[in-house]
Amino acid sequence: MHVARRTDAVLLLVAAVWGSSYLAAKTATGALPVPAVLFARYAISALACGVLVASRRRTRRWTRAEVRVGSLLGITQAAVLVLETYGVAHTSAANAGLIISLTIVLTPLLDRTGSRRLPWTFFLAAGLCVVAVGLLTSSTGLHAPRLGDVLMLAAAVVRAGHVALVGRLTARRPMDPLHLTTAQTVVGTALFLPFAGTHLPDLLGSSAITWTQLIYLALFCSVFAFLAQTWAVQGTSASRASLLLGTEPIWAVVIGISVGGERLTLWATLGAVLLIAGTYWGQAIERSHRTTTARTENEDATCPTMTPTSA
Repeated sequence: MHVARRTDAVLLLVAAVWGSSYLAAKTATGALPVPAVLFARYAISALACGVLVASRRRTRRWTRAEVRVGSLLGITQAAVLVLETYGVAHTSAANAGLIISLTIVLTPLLDRTGSRRLPWTFFLAAGLCVVAVGLLTSSTGLHAPRLGDVLMLAAAVVRAGHVALVGRLTARRPMDPLHLTTAQTVVGTALFLPFAGTHLPDLLGSSAITWTQLIYLALFCSVFAFLAQTWAVQGTSASRASLLLGTEPIWAVVIGISVGGERLTLWATLGAVLLIAGTYWGQAIERSHRTTTARTENEDATCPTMTPTSA
């Protein structure tokens, strides 16, 4: 029980850290251009990962698959962070954290590795999420979403594709999570360096508060969160882990309002409630569907079809 509670606490901490990342990124982009923020976040993360790899007692060899997959995922992850960071710079941290949670219902739609179609109730949950986003992005009634909201919607789609790609490329392939993370951060650093070059003087002359936010985004929201998630998931069920990590949008709203001083209108509050309910509902349906499909496939594998013999 003590181990289970500790595992749950770690997963909740990861969700809280991810939820706080939107306010940290919004504050950092208020002091620095987005390319400089992204470069600093990736560079600090890459340095930290390099230190962790070098400090291992037993050095593990890098495989070509880890480098190849990590490099590809580094590109897709960079695309996600570009959209997320530009998005949160033009909307509230609470909105950003809520809209990005659409990844939960978008990922099963993009990940078509299963042999069975999703039940109709899943699409009903997805439809509820769409209505919720419409309410969330309306401050005083229905109107065109702000630029930041549109970018966060795009980020949710790309992030869902990234998650589906991670599952497809790493399935049944023994890969070191730290190696994959290191490769992704190195690729991200290389990608953003040319765009951040002209802003390096501003970055180096940033205040202590801005550097604290950048270090927090890199070490806690990137390196710590990924490694802690990997450790915790091994000590609990996938269903419980996804349920606890799914509290990320709730933390984003709580932190955005309590720390960032943001406010939600009545329409936006209703949208937030519907979005959280829709994502949890869709998550539960997809998880049940996946479990049933796996059980059926296992039964089919253990009970081969009888073929008639010739007379």
